[in-house]
Amino acid sequence: MLVGIGILASRLMGLVRERVFAHYLGNAEAAAVFKAALRIPNFLQNLFGEGVLSGSFIPVYAQLLGKKDADEADRVAGAVFGLLALATGVMVALGMLATPLFVDLIAPGFEGGERDLAVRLVRILFPGTGFLVLSAWCLGILNSHRRFLLSYLAPVVWNIVIIATLLVMGGRYTAGGRVAEEALTEWLAYGVVLGSFLQFAVQVPTVMRLLGRFRPVVSLASASVRQVLKNFGPVVLGRGVVQFSAWVDTAFASLISNRALSSLLYAQTIYLIPVSLFGMAVSAAELPEMARATAEGEAQAHAKLRSRIDAGSRRIAFWVVPSAAALLFLGDLVSGALLQTGRFGAADSRYLWYLLMGAAVGLVASTVGRLYASAFYALKDPKTPLRYAIVRVALGTVKAWFLALWLPERLGLPRELGAAFLTLSSGIVAWVETTLLRRKLRSMVGPVGLPAGLLPRLYGAAVVGGLVALAVKQGLTGLLGPMPGVGVEWGGALLVPPRLHPVLGLLATAVPFGVVYFAVSAALGVPEAGAVFRKVGRKLGLAR
Repeated sequence: MLVGIGILASRLMGLVRERVFAHYLGNAEAAAVFKAALRIPNFLQNLFGEGVLSGSFIPVYAQLLGKKDADEADRVAGAVFGLLALATGVMVALGMLATPLFVDLIAPGFEGGERDLAVRLVRILFPGTGFLVLSAWCLGILNSHRRFLLSYLAPVVWNIVIIATLLVMGGRYTAGGRVAEEALTEWLAYGVVLGSFLQFAVQVPTVMRLLGRFRPVVSLASASVRQVLKNFGPVVLGRGVVQFSAWVDTAFASLISNRALSSLLYAQTIYLIPVSLFGMAVSAAELPEMARATAEGEAQAHAKLRSRIDAGSRRIAFWVVPSAAALLFLGDLVSGALLQTGRFGAADSRYLWYLLMGAAVGLVASTVGRLYASAFYALKDPKTPLRYAIVRVALGTVKAWFLALWLPERLGLPRELGAAFLTLSSGIVAWVETTLLRRKLRSMVGPVGLPAGLLPRLYGAAVVGGLVALAVKQGLTGLLGPMPGVGVEWGGALLVPPRLHPVLGLLATAVPFGVVYFAVSAALGVPEAGAVFRKVGRKLGLAR
């Protein structure tokens, strides 16, 4: 619950950040360049940050805490901090020197002024990434001590600084054309660096109180530290493979158009909300507990792992299936409610909907796959997720090229629709990876994962709710009149959003969608739905 609260607060602030960003920069050229530039140093954060430390450091550190070996736990924490600070410092320096090469690799579609701006922005942003990596070390300490709220609330500070920068500087620069927009993005880059430092700084006092003795050193003397490094290599490679996949999507989108690139990154912000809120929250809370369980006998440990994985995957599926259906049926209203303001108009919301439709396909697989990977990390087996990540990326790269760059032209579709095929390709290969992870996990600890028949029931309930929501949307259209020139062709029908503000339109359709989903899933015997109704009933005094 605490992880969910922290992530929800962080994601909500992230949406506010994206809305303010869209207001001032929309899908302008400078917006696409800034988002691509931010992706480059984030490669370092993702390579050495939360995901890697979750897979290598937390299992060892949490197991030491479970054994009550506080002295060894403190030595491991200090050594990992020292090694991480050294590695990050070297990588930041090398990254700033090699920035032009990174820009050419990540965004090969940038030329001339776009490329020059990207190089300037990346060099400003790189030092901030070092603070975010150290912030992930703080998260590892806090989570292992079951202090979940602070570590996931800390990114709120990062978002607040960026929002403040846009509000203070946005009005001064956006009216001045391209040069002014570029100046605004440079100010924004400095704001990102300041926010990164503050995200790390707010966690440090609590971390210092939890550590009995903190001595940052660069040492491999401890066997536990060597175990962390042994896990570190495969996890880093695994994260690197995943980052390569993200690089492929960014590169392909930059070859399609600037609008496709910026819209892809807007779409990722939206569809990662349920992935983070449910997949990351469950996985982050379960990882230290699964790691503690491995300190017990094998049979008992495997039983506890199966229990935690089964319960976690059911919770994830119950909430993520309707999230995917909402993106599929109501993606135009979702994107409009969150981003439609200023320079981000109704046409941009409609285009973003296409990308969200593709993302909806793999949303459940992406979230459940995080939990399965965490189970392997708790078992100190990071090589299995690495192998399957390589399979996913190799397959995804070929699929992305075929679907995004080759297929639209052959079908006579607009080139910009290739961005929607990018998200569709990622969703398809996510199912491949998750299936492989589950099969291997079953061979190690026994039957785990979602029970047979659960997903069809959940998807059935979500589709019924989605159709009801579409009917409500069409009813509002007929009652209030369509917005001129905003129709969307889908399945031979013209779907026209009403002349309502997107926020009101989303509320009017999402509420019946949610009620129908819960009611149908409860009628189909889904226990989680029944639990929700019982809780609501108790709150209203209708049930005990």
